[in-house]
Amino acid sequence: MNTKRILLGMFVVLVGLSLSSFCNKDDDRNFQVAKNLDIFNAIFKELDLFYVDTINPEKMIQNGVNGMLQLTDPYTEYYPEEEMSSLKEMITGKYGGIGAVIRYYEKKDRIAIIEPVEGMPAAEAGVKAGDIILSVGGKEMVRGDMKPQDFSSKVSDALRGEPGTSFILKVLRPQKNDSTVMEFKLTRKNIRNNPVPYYGMVHDSIGYLSLTGFTDNCSKDVKKAFIELKDKGAKALIFDLRDNGGGSLQEAVDIINFFVPKGKEIVVTKGKIRQAAGSFKTTSEPIDAAIPLAILVNGNSASASEIMSGSMQDLDRAVIIGTRTFGKGLVQTTRQLPYNGTLKVTTSKYYIPSGRCIQAIDYAKKNADGSVARIPDSLTHVFYTEAGREVRDGGGIRPDIEIEGDKFPNILFYLMNDDLIFDYATQYCLNHPEVASIDSLQITDADYADFKKLVKEADFTYDRQSEQVLKTLKEVAEFEGYMEGAEAEFKALEQKLNHNLDRDLDYFSKPIKEQIAEEIATRYFFQRGAVMQRLKDDADLKKAIEILTSPEEYRKILSVRN
Repeated sequence: MNTKRILLGMFVVLVGLSLSSFCNKDDDRNFQVAKNLDIFNAIFKELDLFYVDTINPEKMIQNGVNGMLQLTDPYTEYYPEEEMSSLKEMITGKYGGIGAVIRYYEKKDRIAIIEPVEGMPAAEAGVKAGDIILSVGGKEMVRGDMKPQDFSSKVSDALRGEPGTSFILKVLRPQKNDSTVMEFKLTRKNIRNNPVPYYGMVHDSIGYLSLTGFTDNCSKDVKKAFIELKDKGAKALIFDLRDNGGGSLQEAVDIINFFVPKGKEIVVTKGKIRQAAGSFKTTSEPIDAAIPLAILVNGNSASASEIMSGSMQDLDRAVIIGTRTFGKGLVQTTRQLPYNGTLKVTTSKYYIPSGRCIQAIDYAKKNADGSVARIPDSLTHVFYTEAGREVRDGGGIRPDIEIEGDKFPNILFYLMNDDLIFDYATQYCLNHPEVASIDSLQITDADYADFKKLVKEADFTYDRQSEQVLKTLKEVAEFEGYMEGAEAEFKALEQKLNHNLDRDLDYFSKPIKEQIAEEIATRYFFQRGAVMQRLKDDADLKKAIEILTSPEEYRKILSVRN
């Protein structure tokens, strides 16, 4: 009896010590939080009182907040009251305005119309890509000493406003030999970016649907397009999620539900607190649970795009084609802050049906210089689809069929950055008032010769990567004492890599022509034109059609390999 009492007493003491230790750790953390908040507050007060120059309290605190958030991940962000409209637009895809993409145009030191949105006020009134904004509502839009991005924000704010309000937009329109000033009376309306810019038949019995973002109610747009394609005779479907950066998790689940039976668990979220945990299941009967599916993805397919493609892969419901996706397995929620601010904060990770999380970067483990790295393949884990196929976590969605992505040549980046492709498209449209159809649009050798002439007249130059690498190699060779014996070889290599603009424009003519054609297609046929133009010579699309027209191959890919 005494032994039992002694043991019971020891147990109570041990439990008490454990609870005390737990409470002490909790108390210590609370003390550290309070202590450092007091220090931060005291430093600001001292600076405000004694610093030699008057400080801007809002700017200083904002920089402090930004520094704090840099220790988290890129998706945790603070939105003060004046920036709430951009957060709302990102979530809903809606805003009040004229429906036009704008950008700073260095040659004129003004803001240019890059792309009017089809069916919206700007496009309906006749505003065109290439128009240079002079004034909005009588207020001249000049940059002054503002940074280009601040100037763009100023003009964007001026163009937006309450639906139903009107103003006069004055622009400078390029003409064949000159420019002319034009005025348009525009009435703002609720603008909603169309998440399904194009859908149509790409084969006798295969439908195609492009989804650019998982914005609010995009599942309704997808449902409408899918039903129309079925009515047109689609017996299989290609779902294009390339360059789709994600959006609403619930919208992704709703779209998956069109193809997956009711009651399937699609996503589980897990976080530090109980409220961050959740389960998302399909809640309705599907539209078509048997139609063969191919989903196209690339390195810019992220978040909700990865939920959809990864879940369909885990459920063996679709063949995934393309390149490995971005690898964003983090979920953000919004938290209201004082003075109408909002914090968008990462609260959990998501896990798809096989149980895997596809987050590619562990932001909690940063390098000494603050950089982060992807999780190496050697540290990923094997999971299994419903049929027993191996899939892995930790690095995005690996397609069932990987297609090598097109390389983006260095020269093309600089041609676009210098607005030379944009300028040529403007010139082309002046010389070709109409284009009958996307099928008839092609960049001929004569067109490309005109483009090359424009490039040369602009005194175009660009940094070639080979030149930069060679320069670095020479510096290393000199440092390590190898230069003396390799000087002749370096000179020979320098001659071979001698800058030749004509050669570079000819060598990379194919991707440059494709980019020119896409820009021009957008001018005549808006976003749907850009998508249709890209599909003309699309390796991913061709492979998807090949798989979907071969039922045996389709089933083989989605079954366990023995």
